Amino acid sequence: MSQIHHEKDDSKGRYWMQVDGHLAELTYSRAGDSMIIIDHTDVPDALRGQGVGVRLVERAVADARQNGIRILPLCPFAKAQFQRHRDWQDVL
Repeated sequence: MSQIHHEKDDSKGRYWMQVDGHLAELTYSRAGDSMIIIDHTDVPDALRGQGVGVRLVERAVADARQNGIRILPLCPFAKAQFQRHRDWQDVL
């Protein structure tokens, strides 16, 4: 599957990937140096059911662990994934 890219500046960021010509992304806002707020996940209909959105959230979780930051999932999709993946609770 496609590579996940990460772009960020001082206040916002996004994880994104291109799959079969379709763009999927997860966007977030920074809340200080120790937290990000996931505010939106967008996966085109053509990619639904392929685990693309979950991969984006997984990458955010992995980066949060690596950088010692917390995640506040306001996006309904990301929030649902955190409820399904109890092993991600350490970054909440």
